[in-house]
Amino acid sequence: MLSIKTLKPFYVKQETRNIRIMLAYQYFTIHIDGDVYQFVPVEGREIVVNRKTKRIENEKDILVFQKGKHMIQISIAELLDIPEFLTHVHSIAHRYLTKQLPVTLEKSGDVIYELERQNAMRLIDQAIDHNDKEAFLELCDYMNENFTVSHETQK
Repeated sequence: MLSIKTLKPFYVKQETRNIRIMLAYQYFTIHIDGDVYQFVPVEGREIVVNRKTKRIENEKDILVFQKGKHMIQISIAELLDIPEFLTHVHSIAHRYLTKQLPVTLEKSGDVIYELERQNAMRLIDQAIDHNDKEAFLELCDYMNENFTVSHETQK
């Protein structure tokens, strides 16, 4: 019989798409047939939770547990069959899933670029609505000089 004794993150890394629950010695222990095994970071060292779907993405990763000299390998997929494992993971990840990541300087530049592009597009539409050929041509030149047309912006 396999059960979770302790599951605490060593630390949690927040990313735009995922939350990485980093594991370390003494923070993750399991019971197997009455014996206590401690996690050792030999192979897998983290649990990756997708922010959008809230699902564990690295189910195929293997975690290694040790008791004395005896080591046992368990995949995250096997651990998912234990309801308390999911409960522990979701209680850890929940705090981070609800937090919005601060906008980084790099991302704010992307936001400003996109806002300027959208504003120029609106001004072009306005020039068309008012039959202002001069403003239309000037704005089209501005768009060509300052914004690259990508497949994403054409959608």
